[in-house]
Amino acid sequence: MGPALYVLVGSALVALMLVFTTVDPWLDKAGILVGGLDAHVYRDGAWRVLHGYPLYTEPSVFGLLYTYTPFSTLVFIPIDLLPWGWVTNTWLAVNLVVLFGCIRLSWRILGYRLDVRSTFACALLAITCAFIEPVRTTLYYGQINLVLMLLVLWDCARGDRGGLRGLGVGVAAGIKLVPLYFVAHFIALRQWRAALTASATFVASVGLAWAILPADSWQYWSSTFLQSDRIALDTHPANQSLRGAIAHLTGHPAPMWLWLPVAGAVAATSLVVAARLHARGERLLAIVLAGLTACAISPFSWGHHWVWFVPLLVHLVHKALTRPGWWIGAATLYVSIGAWTYQWSETYVSVGLFLYPPWWPIAPILMNGYVVAYAAVLVGAGVVLVGRRRELDPDEDRSGPGIHAIRVVLRGTRGVSRPVPRPDSPMRPAREPVGVAEN
Repeated sequence: MGPALYVLVGSALVALMLVFTTVDPWLDKAGILVGGLDAHVYRDGAWRVLHGYPLYTEPSVFGLLYTYTPFSTLVFIPIDLLPWGWVTNTWLAVNLVVLFGCIRLSWRILGYRLDVRSTFACALLAITCAFIEPVRTTLYYGQINLVLMLLVLWDCARGDRGGLRGLGVGVAAGIKLVPLYFVAHFIALRQWRAALTASATFVASVGLAWAILPADSWQYWSSTFLQSDRIALDTHPANQSLRGAIAHLTGHPAPMWLWLPVAGAVAATSLVVAARLHARGERLLAIVLAGLTACAISPFSWGHHWVWFVPLLVHLVHKALTRPGWWIGAATLYVSIGAWTYQWSETYVSVGLFLYPPWWPIAPILMNGYVVAYAAVLVGAGVVLVGRRRELDPDEDRSGPGIHAIRVVLRGTRGVSRPVPRPDSPMRPAREPVGVAEN
C-alpha cells in the first residue's frame, strides 16, 4: 500500500469520525440519520401530479413550496412507489452510490485505469467527501445535486464526439435548470453536436411535461420560473452565489443592474478559461470550473448545490500523486468547505461555516465562503493554464515554424503531458486516456 493510499485511508477515517461526532446523528433537523426532507418533497411532487393536485400554487409537505420543473415530477415518480418510511434511508443509500460514481467518473476523465485498486481508492475518497458541507447536506436532505452531477460527468467522460454526448446535460437541465449552463460550456469548446443534443433533450423534456401536465407547465414557465425569491431572500446567508454575496455585503437584495453584469462577466471569463484548459489537456479541471460557475451565477445557490467541489478534490489528489505539495491545497479546500457545525442551542445546530454567527469579525468572509473559494479556483485555473502553456511551449519566444508545427500536434493530443503517478500510487494511468476515443 503506497503513501497516497495511507493518506486516503486516514482521511476517510477522520471524515467518518467528524460526520458522527460534530453533531448527534439522531438530532432532529441536523442529524445525518434523520433527514430526507427534500426527498419527501420530491415524492410529494410526484404524488400530486399522479393524483391531479396543483404543483406550484399549494404548499408541499412541511409547508414548503415545490420549485423544480414539471418534468422533474415525472422523473420522481419512482420515489412515490416507496413507502413513506423508506424514502429517507433509500435516498441516502442512492446518493452514496452516486457519490462513488461521480468520483469514479472523475478519475476516468483524468485517464486512469479503473481496476480493483482504484475502486478501493474511489470508495475511500467518497467516504472522505461525506464530511464536506455540500455532500453532507445533500445526503442529509436527500437532495438531487449528486445525481445531476453524475449525469453531467457521464456526458463529459464520453469522447468529445460521442453520439450521446449532451444527453445527460439535457436531462439534468430538464430536472433543474442550473445544469443548462453546460450548453454554453459545450459551445465554448466548439462541441456543436453535444450542445445541440443537450439543448434538444432539454426542449424535449419541457415538451413532454407540457403534454402531460399542461396546467402546471403553464404555471411554472409563465410565473413560478420568474419568482427568484420563491426559495428565499437574496440576503439569506445560505445563498452562496454571486447574487447572494452582493446582498450579504450591501445588506439589501442585489439589484439586477449590478448582479447581471457581474454574473455575465464572470461567466464569460470562466468559459474562456475552461475552453483553454480543455485544449491544454486539463479536461476535468475545465468541467469542474464550469460546474462551479453554474453555481456562482445562479440567482440562489444553497451550500448543497456546490457538490462540484468533489471532482475538484479528485483533481487535487491527482496532482498530489506526483507533486506532494498539492496535498496542502486539497487539505485547505477540505477544511474551508467542511461541514463544521455551530451549536446555537441544545436542539438547534447549523452546518457550514457560512451559517456561523454574523457578528463575528470574519463573518463577511465566512458568509461568502463558497464565492471566495470559487474566485480562488478561477484564479488558480488561470495559473494552471499559464503553467501548461509554458510546459507545452518551452521555446515559444525563439522557435521556428517546425517547432510550432510540433506544438500544434501536441495540443491536439490529449494526455500527452499528463504527469505519471508513481507505481505505488492507488490510481494508475491507463495506456490510453479513457473517454477520448469516439463512442
